[in-house]
Amino acid sequence: MLILLSAAPAFAGVMKLELPPETGSFKPAPGAELANGQCLVCHSVEYVTSQPPFPRAFWAASVKKMREKFGAAVPADQVDPLVNYLATTYGTDTNATSASAATMASSVSGAGAEALATKYGCLGCHNVALKVVGPPYREVAAKYQNDPQAFAKIAEQIHRGGSGKWGPVIMPPFPMITDAETKTLADWILGQK
Repeated sequence: MLILLSAAPAFAGVMKLELPPETGSFKPAPGAELANGQCLVCHSVEYVTSQPPFPRAFWAASVKKMREKFGAAVPADQVDPLVNYLATTYGTDTNATSASAATMASSVSGAGAEALATKYGCLGCHNVALKVVGPPYREVAAKYQNDPQAFAKIAEQIHRGGSGKWGPVIMPPFPMITDAETKTLADWILGQK
């Protein structure tokens, strides 16, 4: 054992890691130059293109997180055009299911909440039983099972977003979700066993 420990410094040194050059670029549209100039500093194009079609609030929260938590040097005057580009080009603005399909899916008994969770991109970060990015819905239900304020807490989390309850990852706010949709989602989440 002593021989192995004494040999360790001989193998210590600077390790150089070379990644292949980025050859992709974002879809051409107003704002693509911002995404190519800002996002590709740290991310591959595939990082963005592999995301589910999230609403604008998700992209706004992502850009905010990159600036505030990770120090991305995105100038303040470029934030809105960058978020607009991401939401319009890769988000629900152009990639969501049609309103009539979502309405039909949400009217199906038992599938309404899951259709809403899909519509708003919830299932990109959450799963019923497994941790993805955020907590699994079963853990949320278990945490709040005896809490009389459970519905209000989940509704607030849906509408205002935040972090700290389940770790450091920021959940984006979804203020566009109606009160009726929030009730459907919260009831579904709290009903997970």
